[in-house]
Amino acid sequence: MPQIEHTYALILAGGSGTRFWPLSRDARPKQLLDLFGDGTLLEQTIHRLDGLVPPGQILILTNEKQLDAVRAAAPMLPPGNIIAEPAKRDTAPAVALGIGLIAARNPQATMMVLPADQLIRDEHGFREVMRDALTAAETSNGLVTLGIRPTWPCPSYGYIERGAPAGIAGLVAGHEAHEVKCFREKPSPELAEEFLRQGGFSWNAGMFVWTLPAVIGQLAAHAPELAEFIGMLRDADDAPAVIREHFPQLPARSIDYALMEKADRILNIEASFDWDDVGSWISIAKYLPDRGEHNRSNTALSAVDSSNNIVFSSGGSGHVALLGVDDLIVVQTQDALLVANRHQADSIKRLGALLPGGLL
Repeated sequence: MPQIEHTYALILAGGSGTRFWPLSRDARPKQLLDLFGDGTLLEQTIHRLDGLVPPGQILILTNEKQLDAVRAAAPMLPPGNIIAEPAKRDTAPAVALGIGLIAARNPQATMMVLPADQLIRDEHGFREVMRDALTAAETSNGLVTLGIRPTWPCPSYGYIERGAPAGIAGLVAGHEAHEVKCFREKPSPELAEEFLRQGGFSWNAGMFVWTLPAVIGQLAAHAPELAEFIGMLRDADDAPAVIREHFPQLPARSIDYALMEKADRILNIEASFDWDDVGSWISIAKYLPDRGEHNRSNTALSAVDSSNNIVFSSGGSGHVALLGVDDLIVVQTQDALLVANRHQADSIKRLGALLPGGLL
């Protein structure tokens, strides 16, 4: 059983607000939105850790633009546990920063790395899987990654190819750890279909669990510049100064590329809980009430000769009327209105270059 006093969590909360404009902005991205009436995705991420990680051992990494909003959304955490990166450097430097700060507190800790912007409603199932992931990390000296069982051949996710069972004792049935054969980049639709036909592939959820000795040892072998940075932070008398000086110089690489694709032993546990990365307004639609004719809306809607539309009004108030239109995304906020073709939902971020500064 994992020891809670040695368990830490690093939440990555520095994402931009481009895909959910105009509801999201640079200072209020997806993880700081209450999209489903259950609190922000960041708040939900923190609450899922109840009973797994003490609040004082949860760290959040964000950026300067979002720092005040993140602290306001996480009053249950010590303010010093919420850190702004001085530059945007991708996930490998961010994870190294978190490792260094945790190593300064407890060099023998076990830690989990979690995105702040995923929707997981089965909190009990999440905690069960994470306890088994902690056990697997502590008993194997391997790096554990959580996978999601694919429900369709999605070409927008990375995939994890699972190998033989790892033989880790003490895990709940259904949470068996498997050796990882390799990580697969986002495939073509045809290759994604082949992955599902073959079986043994999981979606890469970007959630990791490891002991600090294990991960630091692997970084020393495969990304020595990150291991060196961790060592400086662990031993620093002035950690903020080390971060300001050295973090912006680290290579901008993903943690998958810098470490997970190269490490000596990676284990995968396939999650049994629900999961959605909520990647666009299309993802939001299935959680909104069905107003008929495949129209989804969080507000009152009248529609004539209109179908397959997504309508979202900030605050969920007001009335929207549609006439003779199909396949639209309509998002209304106090200062902006988006009307887009739903088939271009992933391209909404292209509007950023045209918008006035006050709307970004």
